[in-house]
Amino acid sequence: MTVIEATAKTLQMKPDILLKESLKFYIEQKISTIEADIFLIAKKYGVKDVFELDKRIEEGLISENEAYDDYFHLDHLETERRKFKKVAENF
Repeated sequence: MTVIEATAKTLQMKPDILLKESLKFYIEQKISTIEADIFLIAKKYGVKDVFELDKRIEEGLISENEAYDDYFHLDHLETERRKFKKVAENF
């Protein structure tokens, strides 16, 4: 008996429902974590997204050296959020 089957039996659920609900919960939590990280970076620079951060860097309002790592991290986080939200649409 697999872990999923044993857990589903204990919780009196069908294994496929347990697996689907677990995956849904994981994806929702992942999106929440990503959005919290995006919020912290965006708040730090007073921007909404990576495009606005890029614009402020180009305008000289934010130092490129100061924001270099955050810029790429924010870009990555926004990509991850889009990916997870696309998966979440299937639930």
